[in-house]
Amino acid sequence: MEVKKIKDESGILMLELEGESKTFANLLSEELWNDANISEAAPIKEHPYMEQPKLFMKMKGKSKPEKALADAGKRIEVKVKDLEKEFLRALK
Repeated sequence: MEVKKIKDESGILMLELEGESKTFANLLSEELWNDANISEAAPIKEHPYMEQPKLFMKMKGKSKPEKALADAGKRIEVKVKDLEKEFLRALK
């Protein structure tokens, strides 16, 4: 996956997630809403054949969007590991 910053100004960040699906952008957006410093987070939907997934974020105050993304990624990783454990337990 390659991440490109499309917009980066005073608490607003828009990213293009090359090589990823819209599902990943949706997952990230949903997890970002669990951060109290996020005022907006949304996947950007354009024409389905012409786009790479994009993610829009707006922060409250002077919070850093890069930190919010890193924290969301860590929380997603923990949730995936928990899901794997539950799945393996259910298969026994």
